[in-house]
Amino acid sequence: MSEFILVFAVALLLGWPLGHYLAAVMRGGPMRGDRFFGWIERPLYRLLGTDPERGMSWHGYARAFLLSNLALALPVWVLFMVQGGLPLNPNGAPGMSWDLALHTMVSFLTNTNQQHYSGQAQLSYLSQMAAIVALQVITPMMGLAVVAATLRGLFGGRHTGARGADQPVDVGNYWADLIRPTFRFFLPLLLVWSVALTSQGVPATLEGGPTVTMLDAKTEPHTQKIPLGPVSPMVAVKQLGTNGGGWYGPNSAVPLENPTPLSNLLQTLAIILIPVSVAFMIGPFTGRRRFAGLVVGSMLLMSLLSAGLSVWSEAYSPSSGSLALMEGKEVRFGAAPSALWAALTTQTSNGSVNSMHDSLAPLTGLVPIVDMLINGIWGGIGCGLQQWLVYLLITVFLAGLMIGRTPELFGRKIEAPEVKLLGALVLLQPLVLLTFTAVALAVPALTGNSNPGFHGISQVFYEYTSAFANNGSGFEGLGDNTPWWNLTCVLLLVLGRYPALVLPLVVAAMLAAKRQAPEGSGTLQVETPTFALTLIGVIVILTLLQFMPVLVLGPVAEHLSLLAQ
Repeated sequence: MSEFILVFAVALLLGWPLGHYLAAVMRGGPMRGDRFFGWIERPLYRLLGTDPERGMSWHGYARAFLLSNLALALPVWVLFMVQGGLPLNPNGAPGMSWDLALHTMVSFLTNTNQQHYSGQAQLSYLSQMAAIVALQVITPMMGLAVVAATLRGLFGGRHTGARGADQPVDVGNYWADLIRPTFRFFLPLLLVWSVALTSQGVPATLEGGPTVTMLDAKTEPHTQKIPLGPVSPMVAVKQLGTNGGGWYGPNSAVPLENPTPLSNLLQTLAIILIPVSVAFMIGPFTGRRRFAGLVVGSMLLMSLLSAGLSVWSEAYSPSSGSLALMEGKEVRFGAAPSALWAALTTQTSNGSVNSMHDSLAPLTGLVPIVDMLINGIWGGIGCGLQQWLVYLLITVFLAGLMIGRTPELFGRKIEAPEVKLLGALVLLQPLVLLTFTAVALAVPALTGNSNPGFHGISQVFYEYTSAFANNGSGFEGLGDNTPWWNLTCVLLLVLGRYPALVLPLVVAAMLAAKRQAPEGSGTLQVETPTFALTLIGVIVILTLLQFMPVLVLGPVAEHLSLLAQ
């Protein structure tokens, strides 16, 4: 309980000043560090051929975002396939198969970090640093850039020409929104966290690692190679960037990656620190501090309920009081920190683990699934707020209908074109998740599933939910390094990332192009506790309506079966 309180308290205390600093960075105005950062940023702007002061329409912004992703995709994919013949490969990792390399590239390009490989055995140091860590730095900032553009559209986007609805709306410059926070915010924070983790014993070396003699002389082979590497920088970026994944296959459950209680606390805090900061950023960035209070308050309430339920369920599951409770858990720290980690990592689309989620109590396992289905409690950097804005607009539409008024947000009407885009985005999730889950379960030879019972349903559904939510964690128990899993997850990774970022930007630009009516006594007030509870209710109802059957057949049925024993 002490770690539960400490993590949330420190995240809020640090998130407030970091959010204000991040707002200043994203506004693009003069800052004290301009002289220092300018010599880094200006050559990059010249190389890209862009003027950071020149804004873009949503078309240009989305085009730049998608093209930057495409520019990164091909070289990373090729690197994974040919890494066996390249330098910085002291452990002799071979090149990946094309489908595994494709899945790994798309997974890290979409800020998901879903791993169908074991990092210490199947990636070279060059691949880890030049591809994995590089994407873990860049892709979170891409999400932050798009959500900043969306906020500009919702809160006073400028028209690029003479004022009028027929003129494009200026939502900012994508390249400036990507470069400024990377160098002024993210990289300095990563340096601090990396040094702190190294001080706790997380490896930071380019050596191949020692070979040790086994204690049991009867064990074959008698020696074992201990894989090391520049681990602490990757751990820092995977946590702070809501990336997930890990240098080692079992992730932060490996003592080398997470050696002490303090390193566990630092990593748990890092999971939610920047998403909390982004929520605090809204106030100074938009000038609507009460709206920022709505965002932080609603996200915090959902987060506390989710994390509290996870810790409670793990402590009072049907297996409590037996050794089964600790199977697959972090025995050095206890079951409660593992449950807290599982909740926070899926609230933030982080996906890292310090225990095996497959070993969680059934209702504890239900919490991460629901967190990923919502995908807007804190969410990934930018992505979570983008999904939260989708829920906000849907709630405003429904609330407007309930009180008999034309739905509008801050004086701009939400009409059929916007609702159709929002509806398509909401329906995309159950369409692809339930379809692929049904196919995988109907053809067991495809799944490589270790459990044919209720838990097997959870394993398959969790894998696809994790991919679509750009989370990356897994129940495991699946033979997931196969063409079926690699290619189907690639499709879900793409569908879960790009529509969820681009369509809210389109809706925001459509709203910004409309004439703004003055707010009056009859205007729906969204910056109130009543609306916040309504918003949370809509999120819960949408999730239950779409996914209740599969949740009942999976974790709920497994829990009831344990009670019946």
